[in-house]
Amino acid sequence: MAWDYIEGKWKEMRGKVRERWGKLTDDDLDLIAGKRDQLIGRLQQRYGLKKDEIEREVDEFERGYEPTGGRSAR
Repeated sequence: MAWDYIEGKWKEMRGKVRERWGKLTDDDLDLIAGKRDQLIGRLQQRYGLKKDEIEREVDEFERGYEPTGGRSAR
């Protein structure tokens, strides 16, 4: 559910994604266009991590935008 929010607010969320994963370029963010699977693929390319490691990071990021609790303080 949280990813639906992130995808719907992608223009606003791009900055948060860039803060978290600074190796992503503007072109990467344009190609990702709010799609979770595209984000995971690009992160694998940029960071050279395994898919399950990237998915854990994306899950953690996503939990920060749960509709019930909102953003976590970091």
